[in-house]
Amino acid sequence: MKAISYRRYGGPEVLEYGELPEPKVGPDAVLIEVRAAAVNPVDWKCQAGYLDGMMDAVFPVVPGWDVSGVVVRLGVSVPEFAVGDEVMGYVREDFLSRGTFAEYVAAPVRTLARKPRTLDFEEAAALPLAGLTAYQALHRPLAVRPGETVLVHAAAGGVGSMAVQIARHLGCRVIGAAREAGLERVAELGAEPVRYDEATFTDQVRALAPLGVDAVLDTIGGPFLKLSAPLVAPGGRLASIADGEVLALGGTYFWVRPDAEDLTALADLADAGVLSVRVARSFPLERAAEAQRANAAGGLNGKVVVTVP
Repeated sequence: MKAISYRRYGGPEVLEYGELPEPKVGPDAVLIEVRAAAVNPVDWKCQAGYLDGMMDAVFPVVPGWDVSGVVVRLGVSVPEFAVGDEVMGYVREDFLSRGTFAEYVAAPVRTLARKPRTLDFEEAAALPLAGLTAYQALHRPLAVRPGETVLVHAAAGGVGSMAVQIARHLGCRVIGAAREAGLERVAELGAEPVRYDEATFTDQVRALAPLGVDAVLDTIGGPFLKLSAPLVAPGGRLASIADGEVLALGGTYFWVRPDAEDLTALADLADAGVLSVRVARSFPLERAAEAQRANAAGGLNGKVVVTVP
């Protein structure tokens, strides 16, 4: 099969496009003919070796955890799907090797759900990691409730835009922080926008929520995480997916995990019109290095995906 892979850690320059063996399909997995795979910051961070202390890399590594496609083969103990089913998945395993930037990927059924009917393959590939991160963070460490005020960072980005929509669906008031270019998108999603400016950020949020916010979802870390901690009202919650310093601020450092039930809930929200997914740029598989550079550069109000003919 054609695939993107890397044989050593590094930047986009280490990515190779060529032939690799088609993956074997374990008992609890299915073989997916890939139609699209989304690019996420964790892909190039893994590739750079930042997670080497956490996850073994079995070279050559095919990058990518997000996928959409069609089931073409079943493992021997898989009743959940049939050949021909259209699926999407957050195909993360406990090691780096068998990613989604390829014509085929073997995916454990615990990482999959049926593709939403209302999304095309590119949109469906852009949903799993970002959507699951937002969904699980809002339901678990933040445990948001109707009527609460939630501050979402990078609210025009992949995870942030999902969090805004889900929190609004849960009955929350949402304040969305973004760069100048993303403020219009934040408002379109139904949040009250605040602009990233270290000198005025606290005052902007205080003007909207004088008594503080009930929950903060941090997706960027750094100075705005520290500025957000004092904005949490008594009894409120703070969670970060980007910066372990949140622990010193009394919050939770949160990592998303594959979960078929949660992914199905996201698909249902998409089909109900609650969740929209925006694809900012699309690249063919052989140009995955360009897609990775576009994702790393940031500033896009939407996801970057690679497509497979």
